[in-house]
Amino acid sequence: MALPAQDLDELRSAFPAWSIFRSDGGAYYGSRRAVRLSARQIDAGFQQTVSADDVESFVTQLQAQDELGMKS
Repeated sequence: MALPAQDLDELRSAFPAWSIFRSDGGAYYGSRRAVRLSARQIDAGFQQTVSADDVESFVTQLQAQDELGMKS
């Protein structure tokens, strides 16, 4: 079942630093916008792209990435 476009728009509004889309297979993907992570950031747990099979897990990953950014 496809997620309604407005729900994807809500995700995009909630996480503007991420380019968010849903694959034909239903997985959610988010890639950082205009950011190239350094090796140090990757070692600290930052991810350039996150993905999940359900929206709840996807939002959890995006929130964790945002929280990581606030600590650095």
